Amino acid sequence: MATPTNRTPVRIARGSTSALTTGISDIQEGEIVWDTTTNRLKVKEGVTLEESNPSASTAMLDVDQTWTGAQRGAITALTDASTIAVDFDSSNNYSVTLAGNRTLGQPTNQTVGQSGSIFITQDATGSRTLAYHADWKWAAATAPTLTTTAAAVDRIDYIVAAANTIHAVATLAVA
Repeated sequence: MATPTNRTPVRIARGSTSALTTGISDIQEGEIVWDTTTNRLKVKEGVTLEESNPSASTAMLDVDQTWTGAQRGAITALTDASTIAVDFDSSNNYSVTLAGNRTLGQPTNQTVGQSGSIFITQDATGSRTLAYHADWKWAAATAPTLTTTAAAVDRIDYIVAAANTIHAVATLAVA
């Protein structure tokens, strides 16, 4: 088999075989197939694949990079409840509108180094309070008192410093 000359990354949707040869000049159709039994790509016996040498514009997890384009994360809505649940696997940035006095619960799926923001909005009534699970750590061990004006917005910025230790700061009366 010849050395591949086209190193364009190929994205293959689950169950798709049409993209298998798109952007790859030296792999023949049928050499890589989708195995519907295991739901994985399968390489035909005797066929070898070489690791590509991605260009500087390819995002990689283990290489320092400088981004020249904007990077952004979605703001995921949290469900308002007596204890507000936060799943750190679902996003980095969150929002919630308080319709009563609440507690910001212990986040699930905490990963050291994850950071983000939580936008907290008072409902049309206002005067809502927010308590915090013990994992939330504040400067001088003092949790913030939210702005209680109707429709007021406060922001909590956080970083997971260690297991069950989330350093947080609040910016009050943002809007």
